[in-house]
Amino acid sequence: MQETPLCLRVGYFLPYSMSNSNTTDFTNPSAFILLGIPGLEAAHIWISIPICVMYTIAVLGNFTILFIVKRDPSLQGPMFYFLCMLAVTDFVMSTSTVPKMLSIFWFNSREISFSACLTQMYFVHSFSTMESGMLGAMAFDRYVAICHPLRYSTTLTNSAVAKIGLAVVLRSGILTLPYPFLVRRYPYCRTNIIPHFYCGHVAVVKLACADIRINSYYGLFYLFSVIGVDVFFIAVSYTLILWAIFRLPTKDARLKTFGTCISHLCAISALYIPDLFSSLMQRFGDNVPLHFLILITSVYQLMPPMIHPIIYGMRTKQIRDRLHRLFTHKYA
Repeated sequence: MQETPLCLRVGYFLPYSMSNSNTTDFTNPSAFILLGIPGLEAAHIWISIPICVMYTIAVLGNFTILFIVKRDPSLQGPMFYFLCMLAVTDFVMSTSTVPKMLSIFWFNSREISFSACLTQMYFVHSFSTMESGMLGAMAFDRYVAICHPLRYSTTLTNSAVAKIGLAVVLRSGILTLPYPFLVRRYPYCRTNIIPHFYCGHVAVVKLACADIRINSYYGLFYLFSVIGVDVFFIAVSYTLILWAIFRLPTKDARLKTFGTCISHLCAISALYIPDLFSSLMQRFGDNVPLHFLILITSVYQLMPPMIHPIIYGMRTKQIRDRLHRLFTHKYA
């Protein structure tokens, strides 16, 4: 059963296997072989074109956000600091998988060392959950801005923003740390071939010749303590925000206030809707081909990093105006 993006991140509902006495165990194989997208090897070159385009847009878009916020002092406030943190997170998350994916597609470079595989696993899981945490922090920013506008500047000081960002980073980094250590301690006797384009936790641990139920239990804990908390926090924040908006006296005031949340709601949708769709496909699409599920995973890996800078570039007036001034000044 092929993993879904959410399963790859949290590693839950895993089957477990026991060592086979007829096989030879070997601890920590020297390398794994990544197949890319099994069944579509002949189309790897063509698949690489949209993947490369999406990755290029993601890199340029997120670096543009960082450049604009850095250059314009008027944008250096809590909301834009969180946006910069999200841009860095998106860049690292996509860069953790796409370069290796393209090397498989272009140069047939399928081998990845055991240590590099564990490193990639750690970065993919930690930064994907970090992205969810950043969206939760941005929901808190919108809550304070709308529900307590007079206390916004005193609540979200630079120190408070830094502490929130650090808490998100530490939470993701520490909770993800057991994954590579759990994977490293297992013996591997089945195969070192991973039918995917990167080292996800589930994809690697399913190759182990040991009881891996502890990974399943930890994955459930990880799911509820990270994704569950973030989704709950965002839902509560927007419930309070909508309550505050509906209490405004005029329709224009309600629409204008709600408009400040559109970018963030679109960013949330870009992360969670593809994830939900992929999870449903996995749960109920028993006859869905493996290569189709992996294609969905590749799109999921790149969609949020590509869409987020576009959303904020189009929907945030300050960034849109700064981009306009930048290009008109450059080509005037």
